[in-house]
Amino acid sequence: MPTADFSVLATFALYLVMMLAIGVWAYRKTQGVSDYFLGGRSLGPVPAALSAGASDMSGWLLLGLPGYAYLAGFEAIWLAVGLMLGFWLNWRLMATRLRRYTIRCQDALTVPEYLSRRFADQSGILQMIAALVILVFFLFYTGSGLVAGGKLFASVFDMNYHVAVVVGAICVVSYTLFGGFLAVTWTDVVQGLLMMLALLFVPVAILLQLDGGLFTELADINPQLLNAMTDSEGFPLTTISIISLLAWGLGYFGQPHILARFAATQSDQTIITARKISVSWNFLCQIGALLVGLCGLVYLSQHQLPALSDAETVFIEMVNVLFHPWLAGILLAAILAAVMSTADSQLLVSSSAFTEDLYRRWLRPSATQTELVWTGRLTVVVVCLIATALAWNPDTSVLDLVAYAWAGFGAAFGPVLLLSLFWRRMTRAGALAGMLTGGITVVVWRQLSGGVFELYEMVPGVLLAVVAIVIGSLLSQHPVQSVLDDFDAVNGK
Repeated sequence: MPTADFSVLATFALYLVMMLAIGVWAYRKTQGVSDYFLGGRSLGPVPAALSAGASDMSGWLLLGLPGYAYLAGFEAIWLAVGLMLGFWLNWRLMATRLRRYTIRCQDALTVPEYLSRRFADQSGILQMIAALVILVFFLFYTGSGLVAGGKLFASVFDMNYHVAVVVGAICVVSYTLFGGFLAVTWTDVVQGLLMMLALLFVPVAILLQLDGGLFTELADINPQLLNAMTDSEGFPLTTISIISLLAWGLGYFGQPHILARFAATQSDQTIITARKISVSWNFLCQIGALLVGLCGLVYLSQHQLPALSDAETVFIEMVNVLFHPWLAGILLAAILAAVMSTADSQLLVSSSAFTEDLYRRWLRPSATQTELVWTGRLTVVVVCLIATALAWNPDTSVLDLVAYAWAGFGAAFGPVLLLSLFWRRMTRAGALAGMLTGGITVVVWRQLSGGVFELYEMVPGVLLAVVAIVIGSLLSQHPVQSVLDDFDAVNGK
């Protein structure tokens, strides 16, 4: 094995040992289903902040977003702005109220369980459909992480892509399987810090080597790369394109793996501190990701290196070219961190949706805590296997898979959850109508093309879901008084 490969492999191995050690520690602290799925609501501000950020920013942050900036230039800023704004609003509008109300709703551990209790749904239909939505869209989302992991191992070790995907899947499952929420959260802290440092370190290292300024060098390659209002070929961005990019921010309100961090925090004060840390982390990471793509393009051009056949590998290529193998191993481990920090959260939320909202609700109401925990662990393995199958095509785009899953959750859950926290007149019928309308709109819109159908499916999904919630609620029976009393009590009225 070449020395470079051995150095990177040794760094990866050390990193994985650290993650497994955290998993073992968390395993010893996991006593019941509440600990496994929500960590006993014990998160302080730092783990809550970094875990919310790291579980959000999957492999697309180090692969997809830099690749987009590499190809499109300043056009990518619209996407980053939409995401940063949505991330901040999610903490401001959702975090505190969701934490309070999940506790009030008989300590609901999952989004489907919360919705069922919030709307006093005795039939269980609302909980079941919400759980199925989670399972379906998380298969695609987890698949995107495994694609990123596959590209990482294939590029670094010249490994067969399919073998690389399997290796990545094993890495993710290894500690999620046993440690549960605490393992996922505390590994996210380490992974979040590593991701931020890598995304800042790489572009700074490139900038120090440039003969001229970044903007000057980009202008020499293609002046249109500096214009946020045109694409790289100089054609003006359409209104549909700009709205579609900004609309990514709407997705935050419906992401179960991020919302779980809000519910798991220690207190309302913890959320205030965590919000400041998390938003700052998000801002630095996204700026760094954009700079990686732009600086990478300039570096390759200055050194007359061939253009990348896969733009999403620009971070990997820059690390391999610029740094000593040992340091490169640390920086490349940031990609593995991004993959693992999101995929583990998605696997855990999928596991909780099946275990709590389907298995215990419909199949085994009398299941013991031990049985539920092991059912959750088995679900982690099954979901990961299906996601591996979805990631099997080496030509799959990380950003495309993320975009689909992100829109699905944003439209199916975002309006329902947001209105459930702020509108007391909302009913079970409205929640069900909104969830189905949002999810189905995303699936159908995705299959269409041309004209208005070029609009990101998140936008029509969210808008139609809001309309369905309002109409469904106003046409159905007023919510039961006991639920309204709880709603007022939780929000200090």
